[in-house]
Amino acid sequence: MLVIQPSERDAPAMLGEWLAAAGAELNLVRPAHSRMPEDLDAYRAVVCLGGAMSANAVLEYPWLSDVQRVLARAVAARIPVLGVCLGAQLLAVACGGRVAPGSEGPEVGPALVAKRDAAWTDPLFAELPLLPDVLQFHRDVVERLPSAAVVLASSNPYPNQAYRIGDSAYGLQFHIETTTDIVLDWAARAPDVASVASEGDLSRERLDELHTDMAETWRPFAQRFVRLAAGDLEPAEPARTNLPLA
Repeated sequence: MLVIQPSERDAPAMLGEWLAAAGAELNLVRPAHSRMPEDLDAYRAVVCLGGAMSANAVLEYPWLSDVQRVLARAVAARIPVLGVCLGAQLLAVACGGRVAPGSEGPEVGPALVAKRDAAWTDPLFAELPLLPDVLQFHRDVVERLPSAAVVLASSNPYPNQAYRIGDSAYGLQFHIETTTDIVLDWAARAPDVASVASEGDLSRERLDELHTDMAETWRPFAQRFVRLAAGDLEPAEPARTNLPLA
């Protein structure tokens, strides 16, 4: 499984542990320092994680274009993809969507998202609770989804919280992979973003509680993604639209 980590400091954290524990062999690539693979023949799935930069900042970070090309090729080849926060935004842009700063400002802290109708028959989302716990920490949002996408989870004010492109490419605007220490480090590095969180939401006690709840929900989700990548779980029925070309 190819794991793309745009951030230079953060690790795949809990998501990496969950994927490995479910049997996935992880190949971590940091595109700011390493070349992206020329082809994906050696991989059963692609995971793209987060970073502080904007998905649109290709002039400042030229390697973002390489990441987008890999994600587009994976979707076209029907290789399962999981994008988290920036990864979800890069996946959307790679497939024809649009990312922009959130019109209502950043989303920060513990939150709930609500499953949409399509989620109840989705192989990864069907078993999630109606209102799963998540962690938000982002300025940009997926403003327009690709034409091949279906919404799987929403919230106010930003409805495109989780989506699927085709039968097996998933984007999560929120975080499921963090630890309390990672979130506290983000808050220290981006105090302007952290300042919009509700009082107490970024305390260690509140974040510890959140991550315990998230693990109960999202560890099985990660296990299902590994099963999907291995061919042990049937993919979803794709929307009847054209997928991007590699």
